[in-house]
Amino acid sequence: MPFSFARRQSRLERQPAIWRSRASLLVALLGLTFVLAAVLAYEAHDAARSHRVTAERALRDYATFAAWELLANATDTVGPTLSAALAPVTAGVAATPYDALPGPSVLAASAGAALRCADHRDDASRWYFRLDFRDGSFSTVGAAPSAQERALVRTTVDQQARTVYRPDWSYATVLVGRGQAERAVAYAVKYAVHGAPIAAFGFATCATALGAPVFAGVMGRHPLLPRTLAMHEPNDSLVSVTVVGPGGDTIWQSGRRSVTPFTADASQETFGGLTARATLRPLAVERLALGAIPQSKVSLLLGLLALTAGMMVLAVLQLRREQELARLRSDFISSVSHELRTPLAQILLFAETLRLGRVRSAAERIGATDVIVQEARRLMQLVENVLLFSRSERRMTRLNPAPMALAPCVRETVDAWRPLAAASDATLCVELDERVVADIDRSAVRQMLLNLLDNAIKYGPPGQTVTVIVDRRGGRARLMVCDRGPGVPLGERHRVWQPFQRLERDVHSAAAGSGIGLYVVRELAAMQHGEVWIEDAPHGGGACFGVAFPLVEAAGHDMPVRDAVTAVRP
Repeated sequence: MPFSFARRQSRLERQPAIWRSRASLLVALLGLTFVLAAVLAYEAHDAARSHRVTAERALRDYATFAAWELLANATDTVGPTLSAALAPVTAGVAATPYDALPGPSVLAASAGAALRCADHRDDASRWYFRLDFRDGSFSTVGAAPSAQERALVRTTVDQQARTVYRPDWSYATVLVGRGQAERAVAYAVKYAVHGAPIAAFGFATCATALGAPVFAGVMGRHPLLPRTLAMHEPNDSLVSVTVVGPGGDTIWQSGRRSVTPFTADASQETFGGLTARATLRPLAVERLALGAIPQSKVSLLLGLLALTAGMMVLAVLQLRREQELARLRSDFISSVSHELRTPLAQILLFAETLRLGRVRSAAERIGATDVIVQEARRLMQLVENVLLFSRSERRMTRLNPAPMALAPCVRETVDAWRPLAAASDATLCVELDERVVADIDRSAVRQMLLNLLDNAIKYGPPGQTVTVIVDRRGGRARLMVCDRGPGVPLGERHRVWQPFQRLERDVHSAAAGSGIGLYVVRELAAMQHGEVWIEDAPHGGGACFGVAFPLVEAAGHDMPVRDAVTAVRP
């Protein structure tokens, strides 16, 4: 027997260390899971961000393509006409820088149909010019320009021809002036041998000649986006185009302006320094991006990460709870083993004494048998508590309450307990109201009273008097056990009814216990529609543990109210 208990105790001492090791491993795995979830969330966010950046870059490239396509098509539309119109005076290379030059009147015949105004009545304001770089002369024919307009065109063409225009160009256009005085100028440079510019020929017309007549036709005839991607949709439904002059003025705009952020600019120096600003409309964004652009998933990913962290915290809390339950289970087994060992040792000792005939008188024989009976009863009570606790945890306990007098059941149990009380130098006193009839289960009440008596004697001082009371109060039948011990603090009266709970002052005391006696009392009371509570003892010092049952018949007057009661309703 000692070897068996020692081996079990050693196993119980090893269990907390094993559990802590397993719990640490599980916590580490949970931490790695959270780190993995964080890495996956970051990778998902990075992939979505990269996808979004790539899609936005592609859409801006499409916008750039549309802007350049618009200018290229516009150049293709007016380029051949302007080249043919200016060719009679600028084609070929002069043999010497001193060759005679034709006058601007030659352009009146060849360039009369080039760059027509939106309102053809404005064509009457067209005039033609020749700027001779050799002597700086500036001659004109056609409509008579104002001195300011003449000087502005001359200065602009002279500067552009020397700094911007290149020998391989066949024409160039430029906008000069502002507001109502703005003019569109088309010109070409005549070169001599060795690439020396000798004159510029051109004409000035209304500014609208570089607006709607050119770009509206281009928008209607030429797709600005690849047909395979645009799905043959009209340009207006895919792209919003604005043509801006060198000074920032809007020259032409295609319908209403789009609000998407996918905008790009393109400009050509040969085309008057105009800038085409193309913006993709939502339909084009949807078609070209093969659906909607992926939105940021940061909030969703952070939510999932927070959920993972929350689940990890719950798992850790659950592990701590299981660890605590494992510790309580270990303590319970250790306490029960200790509780079993003491009465078993007593029974074995006195049984061997009787077996070996070492008793010297009949009184000693009776005393030995009394000890064996008492310890056997204690063992029976402990086993009953364990069985009731196990059945209660599995909701398997079944009681059969019936109306019966409470006093006879209590008196019988107290009389059976007197020898154990006497062994602990305690005196039992009863105050029973014989008229109290309650709806109870007799065996359950007996077990409850045994647990309350055991608790009172275990934690009370030697030589104390334990009082058992049966009365009725407030329409309830009451069973109370009052001791002369240190009492129970008000803040801890609810906790002692929980399983495996002991007061802080009793954790290291010599009083042993399984920690389930009061819990069994509470559960059995609940199964009989009763309640339990703790109050201060009426005579100063100690505590009264009470159980109330449904009263079947009530007569007489209620007893005076005692101290304030702390009730626990399971």
